[in-house]
Amino acid sequence: MSETSHGWTVSAKTLESIKTAYPSENVLNLGVVVEPAGAHADHRVAIPLNILNRHGLIAGATGTGKTRTLQLIAENLSASGVPVLVTDVKGDLTGIGAAGQPSEKLLTRTQGIGQAWEGRAFPIEMLGLGEIPAGAPASHVPVRTTLSDIGPLLLAKILGLNTTQEQALQILFAWADQQGLALVDLQDLKAVVQYLTEEGKEELKKIGGVSTATAGVILRAATVLQSQGGDDFFGTPAFDTADLFRTDANGNGVVSVLAIDGILRQPAIVSSLIMWLLADLFETLPEAGDLDKPKLVFFFDEAHLLFKNASPAFLDQVVQTVKLIRSKGVGIFFITQSPQDIPAEVLGQLGSRIVHGLRAYTPKDVADLKETVESFPLTDLPLDEVLTTLGTGEAVVTVLSEKGAPLPVAPTRLFAPRGIMGPLPEGGPATVLGASVLLPKYQTEVDPFSAFEKLTQAPVAAVEAPDSQSAYPPPGSAQLPYPQPSDYAQYPGYPGGTGYPGGTGYPGGTGYPGGTGYQTSEPSWDQLGFPTEPKKSKRQPKPEPTLADEMLDFGAGMLKSTMRSLGTQLGREISRTLFGTRRRR
Repeated sequence: MSETSHGWTVSAKTLESIKTAYPSENVLNLGVVVEPAGAHADHRVAIPLNILNRHGLIAGATGTGKTRTLQLIAENLSASGVPVLVTDVKGDLTGIGAAGQPSEKLLTRTQGIGQAWEGRAFPIEMLGLGEIPAGAPASHVPVRTTLSDIGPLLLAKILGLNTTQEQALQILFAWADQQGLALVDLQDLKAVVQYLTEEGKEELKKIGGVSTATAGVILRAATVLQSQGGDDFFGTPAFDTADLFRTDANGNGVVSVLAIDGILRQPAIVSSLIMWLLADLFETLPEAGDLDKPKLVFFFDEAHLLFKNASPAFLDQVVQTVKLIRSKGVGIFFITQSPQDIPAEVLGQLGSRIVHGLRAYTPKDVADLKETVESFPLTDLPLDEVLTTLGTGEAVVTVLSEKGAPLPVAPTRLFAPRGIMGPLPEGGPATVLGASVLLPKYQTEVDPFSAFEKLTQAPVAAVEAPDSQSAYPPPGSAQLPYPQPSDYAQYPGYPGGTGYPGGTGYPGGTGYPGGTGYQTSEPSWDQLGFPTEPKKSKRQPKPEPTLADEMLDFGAGMLKSTMRSLGTQLGREISRTLFGTRRRR
């Protein structure tokens, strides 16, 4: 990179404090100190591994190098044995999975800052939101969840509901939870709303607080989202966040690259599903205490979209997640154009800050720059000038020490990533997906018996016990504790196993949890012995008679008892975390 000719300098005192304060062992090297006169190759800037669960920020204007900084940190974490989840907005982070190629420009830069650069590939998993079109080759491992899992707070953000409507949605979820009604997709939600406003209107009166007009708004919002393809994100099998905790045979952390190129078209859906991943991690992971390195680090690009049009309840959820999840050993990095895109309550929780060049063209830009400068620790550097004159691949860095104290502010020329700085070359994605241990698990969507069927169809007839173990989970699964329906008591359980294939597992190296097998929150419908089929299209109502009609024949007094009986047979009452997501059993 060419040297700049701006007038600011790094004083000898600051240079010495940086050299003395920044550690050199058990760290992720970021780069070296830089000033307009050139780089100081003997003054390294690094992040201690053990503070990466204190979260971080990567900010900067378009074209300043944020994505490459994200890639650099992700690669170094993988090399340190830490699994990583990165969101890929532009489709250019899959190159982490292939070794970069040297060029004269690249080698001139790396040699000038003392980086012994060598191209290297890192293990990746290609994840994506939404289904794989029928008959098309796999382009990603589908990440989907159910409405019951995602909960009412996140769904309200997706549907664009106001505070009153959000509270009504929480009541509807509470009723469905009490009845054991699984809400898999939007068709299930619509079935619940339609039932409570038509056949079950007496039930709606009992739960209170939901007017038919508000229920109608929720129903219309769900219908609109469904017509826009929003239902593609919801279904089964739901993604298990335990699959993010993997290493390869050489001990390198697997970098899960989650393609979210649709975030600009459907920001509420994508950001809410990402928030669900974090909330689920918080719910399922045990307290970890102080660790030598994090269990997982998550990078969220275009993070400002997470907070766009967020309700107070949603913002509170994000703040609580960021505060509390670090005790579980998980670090979060927010990537955005300006630090001021992140609410102050969240920004205050971020221990590492890497801010690339900022623009100050408008009065708002100037005000944001002033706030950003004031958010850094005290320094003799003219940060307002430094931040507006940095070159591409340069940033102002401050991180926490191993003891949690802020280290000196350091203008830094960042090291170059070792993978390809762009997408995988032709044929690369097919190779990655061909070796994926997750694709067979999640590729085919199934349509379980859920709220829609329970409220619009007659009960399914009993089926005979299978002659084989075709209804059981694949070898390696652990036996799951589940309520055995009386009509299907002949199914004794599932064969045990030793763990989920692919890497070391979590924890203990043989499975998750407890090192004895691969555990999911509850059995799928086919595991219970009920017939399922690949979902060809979203469900359509079946002919009468409906289950609701049959229930009403017994009279209103029998309704609640009947529903609870079905809840016992077809699914336990659902409980929720403080984040509104489904509590794991």
